[in-house]
Amino acid sequence: MCGRFVVAVNDPNVIQQEFNLDSVEGLTNSYNVSPTQYAPVITNEHPKELSFYRWGLVPSWAKDISVGNKMINARADGIAEKPSFRSALKRRRCIVPVSGFYEWQKGEGKAKTPMYIHLKDSEVFGLAGLWEIWNSPDGDELRTFTIITTDANDFMTAIHNRMPVILPKADYAKWLDPNEVDGKLLQPLLKPFDSRKMTAYEVSRAVNTPSINEPELIQPVA
Repeated sequence: MCGRFVVAVNDPNVIQQEFNLDSVEGLTNSYNVSPTQYAPVITNEHPKELSFYRWGLVPSWAKDISVGNKMINARADGIAEKPSFRSALKRRRCIVPVSGFYEWQKGEGKAKTPMYIHLKDSEVFGLAGLWEIWNSPDGDELRTFTIITTDANDFMTAIHNRMPVILPKADYAKWLDPNEVDGKLLQPLLKPFDSRKMTAYEVSRAVNTPSINEPELIQPVA
Protein backbone atom coordinates (compact mmCIF):
# COMPACT_ATOMS: atom_id res chain seq x y z
CA MET A 1 0.00 0.00 0.00
CA CYS A 2 0.99 3.66 0.14
CA GLY A 3 0.00 5.38 3.37
CA ARG A 4 2.40 8.34 3.60
CA PHE A 5 4.38 10.34 1.09
CA VAL A 6 6.63 13.37 0.71
CA VAL A 7 6.42 16.42 -1.54
CA ALA A 8 9.55 18.46 -0.85
CA VAL A 9 11.88 20.18 -3.31
CA ASN A 10 14.52 22.88 -3.01
CA ASP A 11 13.11 24.63 -6.06
CA PRO A 12 9.38 24.38 -6.95
CA ASN A 13 10.32 24.86 -10.60
CA VAL A 14 11.51 21.26 -10.55
CA ILE A 15 7.88 20.12 -10.24
CA GLN A 16 6.71 22.69 -12.75
CA GLN A 17 9.21 21.45 -15.34
CA GLU A 18 8.75 17.74 -14.63
CA PHE A 19 5.01 17.89 -15.22
CA ASN A 20 4.94 20.79 -17.72
CA LEU A 21 2.71 22.97 -15.54
CA ASP A 22 1.81 26.61 -16.05
CA SER A 23 2.57 27.33 -12.39
CA VAL A 24 2.98 25.69 -8.97
CA GLU A 25 1.19 28.36 -6.98
CA GLY A 26 0.29 27.27 -3.47
CA LEU A 27 2.88 24.50 -3.28
CA THR A 28 4.66 24.07 0.04
CA ASN A 29 7.00 21.34 1.20
CA SER A 30 5.43 18.53 3.18
CA TYR A 31 7.47 15.69 4.66
CA ASN A 32 4.63 13.56 5.99
CA VAL A 33 1.50 13.74 3.84
CA SER A 34 -1.11 11.56 5.55
CA PRO A 35 -4.62 10.35 4.68
CA THR A 36 -7.40 13.00 4.89
CA GLN A 37 -4.86 15.78 4.37
CA TYR A 38 -4.89 17.95 1.26
CA ALA A 39 -2.09 17.33 -1.22
CA PRO A 40 -1.11 18.51 -4.72
CA VAL A 41 -2.44 16.59 -7.71
CA ILE A 42 -2.47 17.10 -11.46
CA THR A 43 -5.80 16.08 -12.94
CA ASN A 44 -6.82 15.18 -16.47
CA GLU A 45 -9.44 17.92 -16.13
CA HIS A 46 -6.72 20.57 -15.74
CA PRO A 47 -3.44 18.90 -16.80
CA LYS A 48 -1.49 22.19 -16.80
CA GLU A 49 -2.50 23.15 -13.27
CA LEU A 50 -1.57 22.06 -9.77
CA SER A 51 -4.70 21.37 -7.72
CA PHE A 52 -5.07 20.45 -4.05
CA TYR A 53 -7.41 17.56 -3.20
CA ARG A 54 -8.15 15.60 -0.05
CA TRP A 55 -6.44 12.21 0.18
CA GLY A 56 -8.97 9.40 0.48
CA LEU A 57 -11.39 8.87 -2.40
CA VAL A 58 -15.06 9.57 -1.66
CA PRO A 59 -17.22 8.25 -4.55
CA SER A 60 -20.00 10.53 -5.74
CA TRP A 61 -22.60 8.03 -4.49
CA ALA A 62 -21.15 7.74 -0.97
CA LYS A 63 -23.46 8.71 1.88
CA ASP A 64 -20.69 9.79 4.22
CA ILE A 65 -17.25 11.37 3.89
CA SER A 66 -15.75 8.73 6.21
CA VAL A 67 -15.71 6.30 3.27
CA GLY A 68 -12.58 8.10 2.12
CA ASN A 69 -10.64 6.98 5.17
CA LYS A 70 -10.63 3.43 3.78
CA MET A 71 -9.97 4.40 0.16
CA ILE A 72 -6.54 6.00 0.21
CA ASN A 73 -5.37 3.28 -2.20
CA ALA A 74 -6.93 1.47 -5.15
CA ARG A 75 -5.54 -1.92 -6.17
CA ALA A 76 -4.63 -2.02 -9.85
CA ASP A 77 -5.76 -5.61 -10.27
CA GLY A 78 -9.40 -5.57 -11.34
CA ILE A 79 -9.67 -1.79 -11.02
CA ALA A 80 -11.54 -1.47 -14.33
CA GLU A 81 -14.44 -3.52 -12.91
CA LYS A 82 -14.62 -2.27 -9.32
CA PRO A 83 -17.68 -0.06 -8.70
CA SER A 84 -15.72 2.40 -6.55
CA PHE A 85 -13.08 3.05 -9.21
CA ARG A 86 -14.20 2.02 -12.70
CA SER A 87 -15.86 5.33 -13.56
CA ALA A 88 -12.93 7.37 -12.27
CA LEU A 89 -10.49 5.20 -14.20
CA LYS A 90 -12.33 6.06 -17.41
CA ARG A 91 -12.89 9.76 -16.76
CA ARG A 92 -11.08 11.14 -13.70
CA ARG A 93 -7.39 10.31 -13.53
CA CYS A 94 -4.63 12.25 -11.83
CA ILE A 95 -0.93 12.23 -11.12
CA VAL A 96 0.29 12.73 -7.57
CA PRO A 97 3.70 14.46 -7.67
CA VAL A 98 6.01 13.18 -4.94
CA SER A 99 9.63 13.25 -3.86
CA GLY A 100 9.29 9.84 -2.23
CA PHE A 101 7.06 7.72 -0.03
CA TYR A 102 7.26 5.78 3.21
CA GLU A 103 6.70 2.09 3.80
CA TRP A 104 7.08 0.04 6.98
CA GLN A 105 9.33 -3.00 6.78
CA LYS A 106 8.51 -5.95 9.00
CA GLY A 107 11.31 -7.17 11.21
CA GLU A 108 11.63 -9.52 14.13
CA GLY A 109 8.77 -9.32 16.59
CA LYS A 110 6.01 -6.75 16.16
CA ALA A 111 8.19 -3.74 15.41
CA LYS A 112 8.16 -2.27 11.92
CA THR A 113 10.92 -0.10 10.50
CA PRO A 114 9.91 3.00 8.53
CA MET A 115 11.72 3.23 5.21
CA TYR A 116 11.92 6.23 2.88
CA ILE A 117 11.73 5.13 -0.75
CA HIS A 118 12.60 7.34 -3.70
CA LEU A 119 14.21 7.29 -7.12
CA LYS A 120 17.97 7.36 -7.58
CA ASP A 121 18.11 9.95 -10.34
CA SER A 122 14.87 11.95 -10.09
CA GLU A 123 14.07 14.55 -7.44
CA VAL A 124 10.35 14.20 -8.16
CA PHE A 125 8.15 11.62 -9.88
CA GLY A 126 4.49 10.91 -10.45
CA LEU A 127 2.18 8.34 -8.89
CA ALA A 128 -0.95 7.20 -10.73
CA GLY A 129 -4.14 8.27 -9.03
CA LEU A 130 -7.88 8.74 -9.47
CA TRP A 131 -10.06 11.63 -8.33
CA GLU A 132 -13.71 12.20 -7.59
CA ILE A 133 -16.21 14.95 -6.74
CA TRP A 134 -18.51 14.38 -3.77
CA ASN A 135 -21.34 16.67 -2.69
CA SER A 136 -22.10 16.75 1.01
CA PRO A 137 -25.67 16.79 2.36
CA ASP A 138 -25.15 20.54 2.87
CA GLY A 139 -24.32 20.97 -0.81
CA ASP A 140 -20.59 21.57 -0.35
CA GLU A 141 -18.31 20.14 -3.05
CA LEU A 142 -15.37 18.00 -2.00
CA ARG A 143 -12.65 16.81 -4.36
CA THR A 144 -10.70 13.74 -3.29
CA PHE A 145 -8.11 11.34 -4.69
CA THR A 146 -6.67 7.88 -4.24
CA ILE A 147 -3.28 6.39 -5.16
CA ILE A 148 -3.22 3.23 -7.27
CA THR A 149 -1.06 0.36 -6.02
CA THR A 150 0.33 -2.72 -7.71
CA ASP A 151 2.46 -5.76 -6.86
CA ALA A 152 5.90 -5.00 -5.45
CA ASN A 153 8.84 -5.13 -7.83
CA ASP A 154 12.04 -6.99 -6.94
CA PHE A 155 13.39 -4.04 -4.98
CA MET A 156 10.22 -3.42 -2.95
CA THR A 157 9.60 -7.08 -2.12
CA ALA A 158 12.07 -6.92 0.77
CA ILE A 159 10.10 -4.02 2.27
CA HIS A 160 6.45 -4.66 1.40
CA ASN A 161 4.38 -6.77 -1.00
CA ARG A 162 2.66 -3.74 -2.56
CA MET A 163 3.88 -0.45 -4.02
CA PRO A 164 2.32 2.64 -5.59
CA VAL A 165 2.17 2.78 -9.37
CA ILE A 166 5.04 5.03 -10.47
CA LEU A 167 4.42 6.41 -13.94
CA PRO A 168 7.35 6.88 -16.32
CA LYS A 169 7.41 10.42 -17.68
CA ALA A 170 6.62 9.08 -21.15
CA ASP A 171 3.22 7.91 -19.83
CA TYR A 172 2.13 11.17 -18.19
CA ALA A 173 0.24 12.47 -21.23
CA LYS A 174 -1.61 9.20 -21.79
CA TRP A 175 -2.67 9.00 -18.15
CA LEU A 176 -3.86 12.61 -18.20
CA ASP A 177 -5.85 12.26 -21.42
CA PRO A 178 -8.91 14.50 -20.83
CA ASN A 179 -11.11 12.20 -22.89
CA GLU A 180 -12.94 9.14 -21.65
CA VAL A 181 -10.72 6.09 -22.05
CA ASP A 182 -11.58 2.41 -21.74
CA GLY A 183 -10.10 1.37 -18.41
CA LYS A 184 -8.79 -1.87 -19.84
CA LEU A 185 -6.62 0.10 -22.27
CA LEU A 186 -4.98 1.82 -19.31
CA GLN A 187 -4.29 -1.38 -17.40
CA PRO A 188 -0.83 -1.91 -18.99
CA LEU A 189 0.34 1.35 -17.37
CA LEU A 190 -0.45 0.03 -13.89
CA LYS A 191 2.63 -2.13 -13.47
CA PRO A 192 5.59 -2.29 -11.07
CA PHE A 193 8.30 0.30 -11.72
CA ASP A 194 11.87 -0.53 -12.74
CA SER A 195 13.65 -1.83 -9.60
CA ARG A 196 17.03 -0.59 -10.80
CA LYS A 197 15.92 3.03 -10.52
CA MET A 198 14.79 2.86 -6.87
CA THR A 199 16.53 3.16 -3.52
CA ALA A 200 15.55 3.35 0.17
CA TYR A 201 16.89 3.85 3.67
CA GLU A 202 15.63 3.69 7.24
CA VAL A 203 14.21 6.86 8.79
CA SER A 204 13.03 7.99 12.22
CA ARG A 205 9.95 6.45 13.81
CA ALA A 206 8.74 10.01 14.28
CA VAL A 207 7.12 9.60 10.86
CA ASN A 208 4.55 7.40 12.58
CA THR A 209 2.96 10.57 13.96
CA PRO A 210 1.02 12.44 11.25
CA SER A 211 1.29 15.77 13.06
CA ILE A 212 5.09 15.73 12.77
CA ASN A 213 6.09 17.35 9.49
CA GLU A 214 9.76 18.27 9.55
CA PRO A 215 12.68 17.90 7.08
CA GLU A 216 14.40 15.61 9.58
CA LEU A 217 11.85 12.89 8.77
CA ILE A 218 13.58 12.08 5.49
CA GLN A 219 17.06 11.98 6.97
CA PRO A 220 18.57 8.48 7.24
CA VAL A 221 18.97 7.20 10.78
CA ALA A 222 22.51 6.70 12.01
